[in-house]
Amino acid sequence: MKELVLIVDGMMCGACEAHVADAVRKAAKVKSVKAAHTSGRVDVVLDDDVDADVIVQAIESEGYAVLEKSERPYQKKGLFNIFKKK
Repeated sequence: MKELVLIVDGMMCGACEAHVADAVRKAAKVKSVKAAHTSGRVDVVLDDDVDADVIVQAIESEGYAVLEKSERPYQKKGLFNIFKKK
C-alpha cells in the first residue's frame, strides 16, 4: 500500500471536503481518504497498483486545483507501531 498526499486549492468548507472525498472514492478503489479544507490537504491510502494521476484528474475535473502531489509507502499509524523494528 501507499499513501498519497495532495495539496488542493479551492476547498473552502466541510462540504468541499466531502465533495473532494467523494470524487476520489468514485475515481478509484481506495482504502481511506481524508480531506481538510483548513490545510488544503487530502490524504489517500491506496493499493500500489492504483494510478495516483487518476485521483488527481478526478479532483481537478470537479473544479479544484491540485498544487502538489507526493507518494510514499504507507505506514500504519498508532501507538504500538512506534515500537516496531525497522
